[in-house]
Amino acid sequence: MTTKYDEQDFQLNRATYEWSVRVFATFEKVLSANIKMHHSEEQLAQGSIFLFNHFARFETFIPQYLIHKKTGALCRSVAAADFFVEDATLSEYLRSVGAVPNDYPKLLPFLAAEILRGRKVIVFPEGGMIKDRRVLDHRGHYSIFSPTAGERRKHHTGAAVLALMVEAFKTGILAAEKRDDTQLIESWAKRLKLESEGHLLAAAREPTLIIPANITFFPIRVSDNLLRKGVELFNRRLSRHHSEELLIEGNILLKNTDMDIRLEDPVLPSEHWHWWEKKLAGILVKRAESMDTFFGLGSRQGHWTELLMRRSLRKKSLDVRNQYMYRVYAGATINLSHLASRLIFLLLDAKQSEITHRDFHVTLYLVVKNAHRSPKLHLHRSLLNPNAYEGLLDLNCPSLNKFLETAKTMGLIEHQQDVYRFLPKLREQYEFHEIRVENLVAVYANEALPITEVTTLLQHALKQAKKADSQSLAKHRFDDELIAFQWDKAHYNKAHHLSINKHETATQPPEPYLLLPKKARSLGILLVHGFLATPSELKNVADTLHAAGYASLGVRLKGHGTSPWDLRDRKWTDWFDSVRRGYSILSAFVDKICIVGFSCGGALSLKLASERPDGLAGVAAVSPPLKFTNKNFVFVPLVHGANQLTRWIPAFEGIMPFRRNESEHPDINYQNIPLHGLYQLRLFLDDYVNHLDKITCPTRILQGTEDPVVDPQSAELIFEKLTVADKSIHWVESDRHGILNESIGDTREILDTFIRQCDN
Repeated sequence: MTTKYDEQDFQLNRATYEWSVRVFATFEKVLSANIKMHHSEEQLAQGSIFLFNHFARFETFIPQYLIHKKTGALCRSVAAADFFVEDATLSEYLRSVGAVPNDYPKLLPFLAAEILRGRKVIVFPEGGMIKDRRVLDHRGHYSIFSPTAGERRKHHTGAAVLALMVEAFKTGILAAEKRDDTQLIESWAKRLKLESEGHLLAAAREPTLIIPANITFFPIRVSDNLLRKGVELFNRRLSRHHSEELLIEGNILLKNTDMDIRLEDPVLPSEHWHWWEKKLAGILVKRAESMDTFFGLGSRQGHWTELLMRRSLRKKSLDVRNQYMYRVYAGATINLSHLASRLIFLLLDAKQSEITHRDFHVTLYLVVKNAHRSPKLHLHRSLLNPNAYEGLLDLNCPSLNKFLETAKTMGLIEHQQDVYRFLPKLREQYEFHEIRVENLVAVYANEALPITEVTTLLQHALKQAKKADSQSLAKHRFDDELIAFQWDKAHYNKAHHLSINKHETATQPPEPYLLLPKKARSLGILLVHGFLATPSELKNVADTLHAAGYASLGVRLKGHGTSPWDLRDRKWTDWFDSVRRGYSILSAFVDKICIVGFSCGGALSLKLASERPDGLAGVAAVSPPLKFTNKNFVFVPLVHGANQLTRWIPAFEGIMPFRRNESEHPDINYQNIPLHGLYQLRLFLDDYVNHLDKITCPTRILQGTEDPVVDPQSAELIFEKLTVADKSIHWVESDRHGILNESIGDTREILDTFIRQCDN
């Protein structure tokens, strides 16, 4: 039974609207959902009708808030009629903030009038929540499941009809202006309750833009949460349907979840009208007595112009609907769970019920790398930042591991030795309200299915994975090091960081480098720079080695070469992981490796040597620290502790977050030292000294006699800790710290001799 409404029932209350925006702004800070909107200012300002896909109930409150926050505009939204009959208080509130029930008989003309008054309209064209994310039928056509009808159906065309008719009306008004029909324009301005004819003409000149938008959540979790437990505690008869909603949607709200809202290119209804149809629009605007009659809500037996327009509108609305629904689904933000899920179903479609861990992970890694070059895809930031996916090839990618563990818990995938086995449950059919908790792999796969580029890239990567060798993968991994550098640099170049960044003087290239001679020797050299520096610190050494036929890789320690703020956020384990990755990459091109590190890089080199990686031929540490000449270093833990205590205060970064650095090489080193970085250096020195006795490869220590930075006694202390037989310490007469970079004394000769010995 349809509820009777009157237009007076839907008066928007600006005070309530703006109060709700303020409340949601506060609520947003409390939520664990990270809302990120991808859009241009023009899309928000010029858009008339915004279309969003639908996965969770609380989504219906977010678009209005974001649009108002960005533009100040008030929005009308179309909501399910159920909300307007079950609770009088809720119904009254929804009306006051612009919601209109979807069963309102005059819905479209009402919304059309609101658009002409400068309001924006928000529509969820799928109708109900698309919990299974399945939008393609077996023929590849768009369709959705209707919870009320209990079957699949085509998407509604209401938004298309609304946009087409608003554009037709505007065309008719502009035609009236052209023939100087001021009486008609004045009449319509009064009917629409506009301030003046000028306002109507201004609205008519604005294009009616449909903005398709996609909301994507990542990750989707099925673990229990406090919201569901709390409701169940007070309501033991909680239905499976509502339990599922509280489980999934509660996790989105209460746990760290990314909510990406992406606005796609607009759809212009004006492009679908022919000249003769515009003429018809002018006639209809002149004949219509109200917006209701203009929309043809009267008898179907109308004037021939109405019949002709209605027939034309029917076809155009289907074309416009298909156009904007394609863009809605193409706007999905693709993440690693999408790729893994589509890969699983592609294998199942090929009658393949299992895949080796190696082939699965390599395929996903290659898809990510190929996707970087695809302009057709919107990638989640975890696929753009190598820091998030770098563990794929090592079978140690946290986000993928969580996905696989969830699939295992659901009984969808089985892990057997080095094989992933896909279980029959993946293919089972589930009730609409069950699939999110029974088969999350299908939900992710369905969401990615409309994006054909995902399938194309996966099919290509499956073929690539079978041929991929260690060197091709290593080149991809080194490319990730370059991408990670650019990512980190951009991340720490925001307004908040500029007060420190602007004082930096480094001009030498900060990127890592990989130098591969055409005829490389069997020995490669891994070069590790020092604290506050960049790979360019040892680039002249690398160039000389490269000319001599040695493959060389210059590592960039995390936090370096970008911004002191970056270093402030890193731990020493991040630096060490950088060295490990560099060693792994270089290993693909040579049989043996000699590690050469300067200062802190020398200490990191010794630490890696203590792990005895395969192919390690020797390690040379130049000016490695254990003690420093600056006695203030002893106070670093104290100042760091004070900083940690004060950083919890909003907008307060600590009593001394940075200190100035008097560098020998200001064109390479940071001029601002983060105290947290010094503290991490202190922790690292305390750690690596305890592992020196595990080194078994030939080891050389080179140290300046009057080093102004590292206490020369460090070399003796390190030497004493070494238990390997082939070890030596070499003293270089110098009062400089950079004895390797500056090629002081016989530093280079000692190093070259050692490298030749490692090469034999």
